[in-house]
Amino acid sequence: MDLALFYYLLLGFAVLMYVVLDGFDLGLGILYPWFRSENERDHMMRSISHVWDGNETWLVFGGVVLFAAFPAAYAGVLSTLYTPIIIMLIGLIFRGVAFEYRFKSNRSKPWWDKSFWLGSTVATFCQGAILGSVVQGVDAAPAELSALAWLSPFSIFTGFALMVAYALLACCYLVLKSRGQMLARAAHLGRRLVIMIMAILLVLSLWMVLANEEVSARWFDGLNLLWLSPLPLLSALLGVLLYRDLDGKPHETRPFWLACGLFVMGFAGLVVSLFPYLIPHQLTFAQASAPDTSLKFLLPGVLIFLPLICAYTLWGYRIFSGKVEDFEEGY
Repeated sequence: MDLALFYYLLLGFAVLMYVVLDGFDLGLGILYPWFRSENERDHMMRSISHVWDGNETWLVFGGVVLFAAFPAAYAGVLSTLYTPIIIMLIGLIFRGVAFEYRFKSNRSKPWWDKSFWLGSTVATFCQGAILGSVVQGVDAAPAELSALAWLSPFSIFTGFALMVAYALLACCYLVLKSRGQMLARAAHLGRRLVIMIMAILLVLSLWMVLANEEVSARWFDGLNLLWLSPLPLLSALLGVLLYRDLDGKPHETRPFWLACGLFVMGFAGLVVSLFPYLIPHQLTFAQASAPDTSLKFLLPGVLIFLPLICAYTLWGYRIFSGKVEDFEEGY
């Protein structure tokens, strides 16, 4: 396999793993206003206490792959999107500090709750806005742009869309980890979010097709729609099954996997629409890639550390599988 294509697929895998794994714990922060009691919030925090920092490993891994394997894309994206990236990192810092301090605080606990909610919400919105800006195409001459040039109707919409998506994933995670009234509330809220996310996916798909001739050609030229139709059809099926499973007596494990499948389908549709670009309209992955000597130099590290990251992630989730049974001791 061509090394540039290998690293392109590796970058996509890292981004998908981050979005799915860190998505539900960011989503729990977004859901905080809908769970007001201290016991419920303790439960939510303890359900991710063993994974939240490990999930962010994939963000670091994806950034390293982008920096090392595609330096031209790294420079183009970061030079234009410094503002939302810095704001996102500040949000992640706030939620991380709130996570650690909340368990040790008494009088200041409400402030750490607000910090956790605000950090999660801001970080998620910025991630969605960054995605929207990249999909639209970053400007090749960032020095002439203002600090708010990344903001556009499309990027603002994708920012809110990702907030809804992460909140849905968090609801499904709570169904997986909770019992009784909390499970029922998460399932009820999740059903509303399923309807919202399916409508959002439809709007985003139409927006991209109507605004971008290349995307339109990718989907509608010749028999392309016939070959690519499994993606939207599977997405619709997953949405219907997810809505059905989040009923009055929800299936406890399947909703989370269906929500993950919906993320995978959405991500696959995005890759199909933009391939082979890393920066749409400007740089393909082949044009942005580092020299083959650099890609070969990175390969042993990737082949060693990627299986290790996957292994300890899988092990951590396996060890802490099951319900969070009480608020004081966790598992």
